[in-house]
Amino acid sequence: MPASPPSSELQDTDAFPWDLGVYDAHCHPTDTMASIADIASMSARTLTIMATRGQDQGLVYDSTFTVNKQAGHASEEDKVIPAFGWHPWFSYQIVDDSSAANPTGKDAHYSAVLAPSPAEDVEFLKNLPELKILSALVAETRDRLRQFPHALVGEVGLDKSFRLPGSWTREDLEARDEQMTPGSREGRRLSPYKVKLDHQRLVLKAQLRLAGEMQRPVSVHSVQSHGAVFEVLRELWKGHERKTMSRRERARLQDAEGALSDDESLPDVEHLQGNKDDLQEQQRSTTMRNTDSAQPLPFPPRICMHSYSGPVEPIRQFLHESNPSDVYFSFSAVINFSGLSSAKALDVIKALPSDRILIESDLHIAGKRMDNLLEDAARQICRVRGWELREGVQQLAENYKRFIYG
Repeated sequence: MPASPPSSELQDTDAFPWDLGVYDAHCHPTDTMASIADIASMSARTLTIMATRGQDQGLVYDSTFTVNKQAGHASEEDKVIPAFGWHPWFSYQIVDDSSAANPTGKDAHYSAVLAPSPAEDVEFLKNLPELKILSALVAETRDRLRQFPHALVGEVGLDKSFRLPGSWTREDLEARDEQMTPGSREGRRLSPYKVKLDHQRLVLKAQLRLAGEMQRPVSVHSVQSHGAVFEVLRELWKGHERKTMSRRERARLQDAEGALSDDESLPDVEHLQGNKDDLQEQQRSTTMRNTDSAQPLPFPPRICMHSYSGPVEPIRQFLHESNPSDVYFSFSAVINFSGLSSAKALDVIKALPSDRILIESDLHIAGKRMDNLLEDAARQICRVRGWELREGVQQLAENYKRFIYG
């Protein structure tokens, strides 16, 4: 009789356990509004739909009401969780109105926040959109978050590699897919212009502070910017770090645990238990301040590094026990499990704690293809982690619920 195949091979033929609940931590179906009607028939339990720019904030808002109303009481969980925010790709459109020293006027603003400066590129400047006021956008996002108690701030972040698309040509307009929501690149040639990182940081920090004020999770975009994102977070975390135990305190805790497990008849057991409880309470103190503090905290309680593409080393910083935000990492089949980035993603997934992993599709169209991408991502992660399929899907579901609901 031939030997049984290893569990990793069995996963490829096992029926996928949609019944456990499969959750998309990051997607963009409002980029193709015609697909929104397909969400109701999807196997995925919940989609977390991101807003990114001016054209899709209202679409995410309206689609959440529409889809969840259609779903009715078929599930205790919403079919859609919305996220409202401005993506770093569109941060150049936002003007900081907090200082009189900032340049005024459309051309002066764009010349200041883009590199190289497009001051001499009259045609390019003429075709750039009108400016958005940062304080007004923060106020609008706050109002939208209030409408949905579990809504996120997202998609926000930093991107060092992005270049603005060039102006629309006649050929571009003639070839344009009318089903696509306006505002994205849509195949246009890229210009030489990038958004200065300092400006991206300013817009990101304003949105992270809002997430802290509202105590909402955040979905973060980071391309070639993991260190820069961490520096922004560290600035906001300063003074709110969780207390960490010294080596001596850890040894005391281990001694207490060992004594309690090895000999519960020891006369000072209660004293040892007290030491253990005191040390654990010290670790929880900052977390408790997140909900008890009269002053809103300047950072989100939970953060998802979406489609994380960095190496293993930075995750040690993000997951350090002193950080007062809980950081999760999500992975998509399209971004993380194809091409040159695949090996790096597998190393990261192996190194992560099992309770900090999420899956996503990062897809612009809802329906069967989105379901397939979620299943592919879940199977890949289960293989890498050595999880049985049902065990792994259950773990991913629990991780998502903790990320969204706390």
